[in-house]
Amino acid sequence: MNIDFYNHGGNIDNEARELGVQPKNIIDASASIVPFKLPKKLSDNLIKTIKNGSIRSYPDRSFFEVKSAISKWHNIDPSMILPGNGASELFTWAARDASLYGMSSLPSPGFGDYQRALRCWNAPYIHSPLPLAWNTKKPQPFPIDPKTKVLWITNPHNPTGQLWSRSSLKSLLASYELVICDEAFISLTPGGENQSLIDLTKKHSNLIVIRSLTKFLGIAGLRIGYAVTNSKRLLKWREIRDPWPMNTLAINATNLIMKNSILHKKRLNKIHKWVEEEGYWLHKNLSDFSTLKPLPSATNFQLIKSNSSILNIIEKLKKRGILLRDCRSFINLGEDWFRISLLKRKQNIKIINTLKNYIS
Repeated sequence: MNIDFYNHGGNIDNEARELGVQPKNIIDASASIVPFKLPKKLSDNLIKTIKNGSIRSYPDRSFFEVKSAISKWHNIDPSMILPGNGASELFTWAARDASLYGMSSLPSPGFGDYQRALRCWNAPYIHSPLPLAWNTKKPQPFPIDPKTKVLWITNPHNPTGQLWSRSSLKSLLASYELVICDEAFISLTPGGENQSLIDLTKKHSNLIVIRSLTKFLGIAGLRIGYAVTNSKRLLKWREIRDPWPMNTLAINATNLIMKNSILHKKRLNKIHKWVEEEGYWLHKNLSDFSTLKPLPSATNFQLIKSNSSILNIIEKLKKRGILLRDCRSFINLGEDWFRISLLKRKQNIKIINTLKNYIS
């Protein structure tokens, strides 16, 4: 069977077409995006941006206002920040730098887009297996130390949901020419910011941290991300990237959420409460199935091991309008693994009740 290792959850329009339904009628637990509406101030801002004609002009190529807003939130010099068209665009430029040093290590199972980015530059990489056994959602020591020039880290890890301890990651910086740390889910994770490496970029020029606002805001269609690293590296990226990688709507959304600390913190608190409550509920209810083993997760998705192939069950749920994440596209995971992203309680209940029709 051919497996698409670049397959990604959240292909809701395509799935809706196949099922002959509207996307709004699908429960999508395949993509780890928060299920809340945009804050009203933010949605009003986006509407205003369209109505006042701001989108008629080209976006500000210097990202002056955006970088200033992000820098104040993280207490990082603006010259060390580069906004981008989602985290994926920035992985491509990080991979360009990785190609200059040699072999990259990709802890696996892991996010397939790193492979895509490295292949853009014909950069070599190896998959370094992660142990697939753990018993806590608390910060854990990073378990491997591959002997390569470049190390890619995801914190918290996708698809396992493990939160790596800052201290264990910090100790790795001296061992590599380049460390790329993807923190796309860290803002969604209760206590996650305590494990962030962003402030270490001030003293470690070989560290790149990449963030995403897409999942935090629930606006995957706008594509918002930013990289934090040394300013010389970012100047080189700016020279060779597209001239307008972010549109005006994305820029204005970033400005508002990063400048408005009250709104930002309110959103964080709401998400963290949801992750704690729904994460506990989902894990408890999945544990009641004798043939399933949900693994502890610090963030807004859970990886589950089945006693046998789960593919037929995933397909049956899909026909009933429920999308789960088939994990075969993650290296080292087979057809007995799947992932469920947290949704609101009503949707989570429906997922569990539907699973009960097919699994004991």
